[in-house]
Amino acid sequence: MISPPVPAELVDHLCRQNDLTPTQATRLIEEVLAFYDESSAAFIQRRHYELQKAGLANAQIYQMIAAELEHRRFKLDPLTERQIRRTIYG
Repeated sequence: MISPPVPAELVDHLCRQNDLTPTQATRLIEEVLAFYDESSAAFIQRRHYELQKAGLANAQIYQMIAAELEHRRFKLDPLTERQIRRTIYG
């Protein structure tokens, strides 16, 4: 997937407001956009892995993921624990 070009005025703004070169500002913008381009399924699977590695039990993980989904860029209807499990395990 090809990313749209980074707006020059945003690059200029970041350079003026921070100690960044145009290359650094462009890279920062691309990283932020990539973070928010993550699909809901990819987010659920990534967070499950991260929280599992942190030692949390699945029941707690499912509740945390459901709460975090409400604050992400993608809008979803609330997911049940079953839907979250099915996204993780297929």
